[in-house]
Amino acid sequence: MFEACNFIFLLLISFLCLMPIIHILAISFSSGAAAAAGKVALWPVDFTTAAYENVFGKPEYLRAFSVSVQRVILGTSLSMLLMIITAYPLSKDPRQFRLRTFYAWLFVFTILFSGGLIPSYLTVKSLGLIDTLWALVLPTAIPVFNVILLLNFYRNLPKELEESSRIDGAGYFTTLWKIYVPLSLPALATTGLFTIVGHWNSWFDGMLYMNHTENYPLQTFLQTVIIKMDFRFIKAENAELMLKLSDRTSRAAQIFVAAFPILIVYPFLQRFFIKGIVMGSVKE
Repeated sequence: MFEACNFIFLLLISFLCLMPIIHILAISFSSGAAAAAGKVALWPVDFTTAAYENVFGKPEYLRAFSVSVQRVILGTSLSMLLMIITAYPLSKDPRQFRLRTFYAWLFVFTILFSGGLIPSYLTVKSLGLIDTLWALVLPTAIPVFNVILLLNFYRNLPKELEESSRIDGAGYFTTLWKIYVPLSLPALATTGLFTIVGHWNSWFDGMLYMNHTENYPLQTFLQTVIIKMDFRFIKAENAELMLKLSDRTSRAAQIFVAAFPILIVYPFLQRFFIKGIVMGSVKE
């Protein structure tokens, strides 16, 4: 009886979580008149794909999508590399790495205190990174929370593995890449997904560091779209398409297309979450 009630309760919670996504999807496939009249709930009314035709016909939307994809690929690759080579030495015993405690607290300090918005902007500007992809990648290249998860995961691995590799003549880098990294795939998948979602969903840094709209990542572009609907890019010969659109259907289509990549990636990495987070959050 408990398992049945628990299953039904979790099923209802899952449905409540999915309802906003289903509602947005239904609006995106509905006619502009039906959406504007508030007739759409969880099923499209007057089914049409006009909103998606409008979205994929916008060069500025596709350009913003491309910027976000480049950001995710570059940012995730760089962050994962820096996280691995940062977490490995910090996972060592102070007898092996004397300044381990000092550097660990130095990283933790950055979680509690930051320089602020203006110093961050001035730093990025002084480095000549304004209006470049690096401005979206470098300031968050080492997410300290993910580093802590990864170093605690490393600390839970048997020390005998490293000792045996050292006896066989392997150096620290060989031990890291040949033993630690393959064994830490659950933690790497977890932190990697956190990094991907963080880069994909971030919008404020794009608005802060980009002076030209053509350099906006997708979420920054969507933020401007949600504030103000823009019909400038609908050509005169597409008047019929324009009649089927409304600000709600166009926004809904753009929001769903932006969320779709994460919805696809998440299920493949979700199975690593429990093992990666639990093992990475336990300290010896």
